[in-house]
Amino acid sequence: MSEHSFNNISLGGRGGTCENFELFFSLLFQFKNNLETLRYKLQNSGQLKLHSGGVVWKKQGGGKAVEVDKSDLLGLTWMKVPRSNQLGIRTKDGLYYKFTGFRDQDVASLTTFFQSNYGKTPEEKQLSISGKNWGEVDLNGNTLTFLVGAKQAFEISLADVAQTQLQGKNDVMLEFHVDDTTGANEVFRDKIVSMADVGAGGEEGVVTFDGIAILTPRGRYNIELHLSFLRLQGQANDFKIQYSSVVRVFWLPKSNQPHTFVVVTLDPPIRKGQTLYPHIVMQFETDSVIDTTLSIKEDLYNAKYKDKLKLEHKGLAHEIFITILRGLSGSKVTKPGTFRSHQDGYAVKSSLKAEDGVLYPLEKSFFFLPKPPTLILHEEIDYVEFERHTAGGSNMHYFDLLIRLKTEQEHLFRNIQRNEYQRLFEFVNQKGLKIMNLGSAKSIDGVASVLKDVDDAVDPHLERIKNEAIGDDSDEEDEDFVADKDDGGSPSDDSGEGESDASESGEEKENVKKSNPGISFTEVGKVLGERWNKMTADEKSPYEAKARADKKRYSEEISDYKNPQTTNVDTADAPDNA
Repeated sequence: MSEHSFNNISLGGRGGTCENFELFFSLLFQFKNNLETLRYKLQNSGQLKLHSGGVVWKKQGGGKAVEVDKSDLLGLTWMKVPRSNQLGIRTKDGLYYKFTGFRDQDVASLTTFFQSNYGKTPEEKQLSISGKNWGEVDLNGNTLTFLVGAKQAFEISLADVAQTQLQGKNDVMLEFHVDDTTGANEVFRDKIVSMADVGAGGEEGVVTFDGIAILTPRGRYNIELHLSFLRLQGQANDFKIQYSSVVRVFWLPKSNQPHTFVVVTLDPPIRKGQTLYPHIVMQFETDSVIDTTLSIKEDLYNAKYKDKLKLEHKGLAHEIFITILRGLSGSKVTKPGTFRSHQDGYAVKSSLKAEDGVLYPLEKSFFFLPKPPTLILHEEIDYVEFERHTAGGSNMHYFDLLIRLKTEQEHLFRNIQRNEYQRLFEFVNQKGLKIMNLGSAKSIDGVASVLKDVDDAVDPHLERIKNEAIGDDSDEEDEDFVADKDDGGSPSDDSGEGESDASESGEEKENVKKSNPGISFTEVGKVLGERWNKMTADEKSPYEAKARADKKRYSEEISDYKNPQTTNVDTADAPDNA
């Protein structure tokens, strides 16, 4: 093949200014003012043609071409640089051009081309990435090369040196031509931005949401939705997130507040400093209304997005954001389910790791917001446990919720108001999650302790439930377990109907205590439970019959208590217990 043509080949400049790692090292060694040549290189990308007569490079968008006749070639080099390969061409007049952007497969084919057409075999050079800042200096023509272990750390063009000064006995300082219009940090950042596509340019945005408050990572950002990614642009940080990284979007309104959480869950997460952020927590003003039109070419819209998105949107900002994001990314959206708090909200107030927030019980997960955003899937949960709130002593107004995962990791949600207990308990039980407080005699006592914190008055029927559950190995919830309302005047077991059952249970306890001096209350329960399990069905039958009868009596009385009816005392049915 007599000619090779390559697009998107960047020209390194006449003096061979640094590329990628070389750029880093040159900045590290404070050669950061080599701006004219550096900018010349960074902003030059074009088409390179290699033919039998020499080399021609033309800049994209027009401009002066670079031509090197094969008779002027002095040497050729190959160097492996990050993401590509670099071809170095040294001419007889001392200039050194570096062309970057070749694939690995191009190296072998072009080496053969150079040998057959130019009669030269390219030399292979290696780039030092050890990070050492000591080595040797090699002067070749008008190029200074800093070598670390015979590998090139960086090289600079002596044509760009404006002045040299001796510093003491052993140091030489080089000063470079300075471009007063651009700072070295701006040139370096522009290069990173152009290669990583994290700044302006590249794919145009479909729609932009300005000044959105983001709680994690904290800041106020402009959010751009593109066809294949979303971008967060802040004053100090820019994040580019591919839609392929979006796992799910959560739409979670805040109760009694004019804000709505929109959470974008990512895998892999984004990084800010040393911190990883798997959840982007955005906070929209709930009543904010916008009117926008999507910037999508008509042919592309008709071919790919017509069935997913409308071109014009008007409505609440958070709803439009979620709609467009779902249409572009194809991600699923999760909204609150059936759970309602005591104040008819979607979440309960709590704290996690000393941070105040809200806990959303969702259909397939729990989500704590805003900081630290913690997502717990139901399928990951081993058990949950309702605990007495002990912060600052015994507090009658709060309780804690412990969620233990199958990985043995635990999340303790504290300071939950007592009036949320019944709704949380029912929700957890409805989802089929194991409640540890229902697993053993000790755990039952834990539920009772929580309930006492919730109810100011003690319900005697609760004590009966505790006693009956001592020997019950079932993990199922008791249908009569009531933990919601104060019961200061509710029907009790003082009527005398259950005295025989209670006295028999009490006698058995006393017998166990006499037989085992010093035994704890919990151990008494275990002993009674073991005895109960060893009893035959016939032996259990009388006790079960008494329990059913007493349970029926209590259900009737509690029903009458909760639903009172006006009756004539003279005609009321007398109790049939004489």
